[in-house]
Amino acid sequence: MKVLLFGGTGMVGQGALRECLVDDRVTDVLAVGRSPVDQNHAKLHQLLHKDLLDLTAIESDLAGYDACLFCLGISSFRMSEDDYRRVTYEYALSVARTLTKLNPGSVFEYVSGAGTDSSESGRQMWARVKGKTENDLLALSLDAYMLRPGIIQPQNGIKSKTRLYSAAYTAAKPLLGVLKRVSPNTVITNEELGRAMIAIAAYGAPERVLEMKDLRAVIAR
Repeated sequence: MKVLLFGGTGMVGQGALRECLVDDRVTDVLAVGRSPVDQNHAKLHQLLHKDLLDLTAIESDLAGYDACLFCLGISSFRMSEDDYRRVTYEYALSVARTLTKLNPGSVFEYVSGAGTDSSESGRQMWARVKGKTENDLLALSLDAYMLRPGIIQPQNGIKSKTRLYSAAYTAAKPLLGVLKRVSPNTVITNEELGRAMIAIAAYGAPERVLEMKDLRAVIAR
């Protein structure tokens, strides 16, 4: 498979990239973003692009890929709904609509989150925005999957770019290990999530919206 990766410098994206580079099913990875990923590999290529709302200049570079792993995200902490929507909704839809034109029928995986509000009418702003994002992505003519992981545990030295999250993960590391054993549908590592994304890109999944139990089933399969 040839894979596009957006958000490769974040915690989720770094895990997805690591798994792509060690998986023989993935032959080529193009990491697209505003800053380069800190990796070098024979099958990794990078494309720096500042404005994800206008992909016109790089459309030819995005054609011919089998799957897109959209791992770009941001914390809603202290953000206005308009700002959060621009990054969460508008970026994802801009990329997906472009790929609908360039690679119709290709796989598009959007990393959403547990608790996302598909009704788009709940009280939590982030959940409404992600619900709207999921719904509109699913309406496109792509083989789209919405991934809703719970707590994501970073591994292999990978850290969250959000300082608050990074500190919280460090402090909670012993607890997360215990929680994962007693409640496996609560915690997933970024490596496991990356492996699930590759499996979905290769073989699909029975559901379009995948909660933690569904992601666990994909990994086990």
